[in-house]
Parts: sequence; C-alpha cells; structure tokens
Amino acid sequence: MGPTSRRTGVIGVKCGMSAMWDKWGAKVPITVLWVDDNVVTQVKTAEKEGFFALQLGAGQKKEKHLTKPEVGHFRAQGVPLKRKLREFPVTEDALLPVGTSITVRHFVPGQFVDVTGITKGKGFAGVMKRYGFGGMPASHGTSLAHRSGGSTGQRDAPGRVFKNRKMPGRMGGVQRTVKNVWVYQIDPARNLLYLKGQVPGPQGSFIFVKDSIYKKPDTALLPFPTYFTREGEPEDLEPLIADLGDVDPFMAAD
Repeated sequence: MGPTSRRTGVIGVKCGMSAMWDKWGAKVPITVLWVDDNVVTQVKTAEKEGFFALQLGAGQKKEKHLTKPEVGHFRAQGVPLKRKLREFPVTEDALLPVGTSITVRHFVPGQFVDVTGITKGKGFAGVMKRYGFGGMPASHGTSLAHRSGGSTGQRDAPGRVFKNRKMPGRMGGVQRTVKNVWVYQIDPARNLLYLKGQVPGPQGSFIFVKDSIYKKPDTALLPFPTYFTREGEPEDLEPLIADLGDVDPFMAAD
C-alpha cells in the first residue's frame, strides 16, 4: 500500500447506540454498525468508465422487489441480488475482483474513518428548531410571534430577500459526513463495527464508512486492498479493541 493508495469503503446498517467502559472506567459512547454481507458487484476501470472505482452491494433482496434492469445487472455480474449498492472511488492498486467479500476486518481498531449517512428527517421546522434562533420576547406586548424569525430584509432598497436567508423550511433528510470517527472495536464473529460517538441517520439506515482523509491510518497496519482469510488457517473471530495505551487520559489531562 502506497502513500497515495485509496481503499474501498463498506456499507453498514446502523443498529443503534450503546455505551462501553474502557480499562480506566471511562464511559465511551458507541454506535454499532452491522456490515451486512458486503460483496463487490462491479469493477470500474479507466479504460472503460474513465476512472477506477468499486461498486459494493449489501444485504439481500428478493427478485420480485427489484426492477428488471437491477436484476439484469446482478445476473450479468454473476453476484447475488443485493438490497443496497454504493460506489467507492479507489486507486488502481486497490481494485478487487467481482464477488470478493468485504468483512469488518477491513478496518483496524484504533484507526479513524469518515462516516456518511442520511440525517433524520424532522419535517417542516421553524427557525428556532432549525437554526437555534432566540425567538421574539416572551412578554411585553409580543402577540402571536413568540417563535417568529423576525425581519427578513430591508425596505425599497434592495426590495428583495437576499439568497441563503435562514428561514423556516424542511429540516433533516440530507446527506452528511462525519469525519475522523474513531474505530473503538470490531466483532468479526457478528460482523459488527463499534464507532466512538454518533453518526448521521436513524436506526436501520444504511451508513457508508471509509478510511479517514485527514487522519490517515498507518498503512502498515491496514489490510490492503482488504482482509483475506488464508487457506487452511482458521479465522480469528475474537473481538478486537483499540489500543488505549498505558496513560490514563484523565490523569494526563490533569
């Protein structure tokens, strides 16, 4: 793996949030993701598509719930029918053949990842909920405008409302990426990925995880282009937890 190499990501299902305690007794908020049967469904190359990328599929779906073009795509590639597809840009040295399985061992505890998802939809919301406005005075003559957004412009000049003005509207339901999320633990037996903190999206939604751009992991520790089980060797299914070091973070802060 070179310094400019880019590996594929994975598709996960958000199981929810929990908490764990490290060896110093500090509580760690945890988001649990289930890497549900990720398989490479298509390989895109510079010769044909003009760029290098891998299309991954996750989950399972019945043929009657897919469109005919979708079924034809899976049949042409010779892969099982998948519930969710996602394309990840990669470098040429990180390409994988169609049908390759991607497990949670693709990541290493202690590394940082970027997590993308669709935020929870909140519906039509006012400016106090949507942007944290303070609202109008709670008394002293305010009538039916306690949660109003106030003035939206000037008078005859310019005679219009400027673009990007914060006003009531639909909140949530958009794609967002949380960067530099710490991989706390992986569970190969159940294909679970434990991330520190929160990630966008409701429970049961699809989450896309890839190596962090800004906090790049140690390339010597990452399986490249992904983790493969060697023939004749039993797979290690014991949970792996991040190395927390020998210094208590609370004592170091003091």
